[in-house]
Amino acid sequence: MSKLKKQLIVAAVLLAGFAAAFGSYLLLAPDDRSGSGGLDVQPAAEALPVRGNSHRLTTPARSELTIVEFLDFECEGCGAYYPVVEKLREEYGDRVTFVARYFPMPGHRNGELAARTAEAAARQGKFEEMYTKLFTTQKEWGESQDWKQDVFRGYAKELGLNMAEFDAALADPEVAGRVQDDQRDGLGLGVQGTPTFFVDGSRIQPPGSYEAFKALIEDRLSG
Repeated sequence: MSKLKKQLIVAAVLLAGFAAAFGSYLLLAPDDRSGSGGLDVQPAAEALPVRGNSHRLTTPARSELTIVEFLDFECEGCGAYYPVVEKLREEYGDRVTFVARYFPMPGHRNGELAARTAEAAARQGKFEEMYTKLFTTQKEWGESQDWKQDVFRGYAKELGLNMAEFDAALADPEVAGRVQDDQRDGLGLGVQGTPTFFVDGSRIQPPGSYEAFKALIEDRLSG
């Protein structure tokens, strides 16, 4: 059995529970439910699901559909969807544009730091590699009250990043601002929790399984 198939089986179990508990997560979240990661972020006046500088995980020559995920690297639900999205990317990457946007949630100690880590890696052309690293190691650092900057710096070293440039980017207000720009769009679009998906600009209920997500894509592509 392949590693990805095992991940999909685990994801199916997690997604079933996540779909049932999604509304409860919003009710049980800290009082600051803005999705700002503890920062004072206001909704964008003209919010868009995807922008020119949004991180595209696939870039088909002729895109027939765009799927945008507002995500938090520390969110267990996002971690459960990760192998599902990866499998869908394998199958539809030549037809569908998959986009990842930052939306670190309050109550996650390292969610905003993880987003800045990914953006700092993006400055060196390594967004996708860091995106993958953060999700595949989530169980090692997520849901911790300890500050994980040293752990994330270790990932940057593993990916061969220039560490002086990485450290400078991690501390750069423009990098933090880039994360907040995604949050502003999310807030303006009514995003309240993660993951939240938009398909061709319309928000959808997160599908409860890989099969359900695949069926949704097939329906849109054939429509």
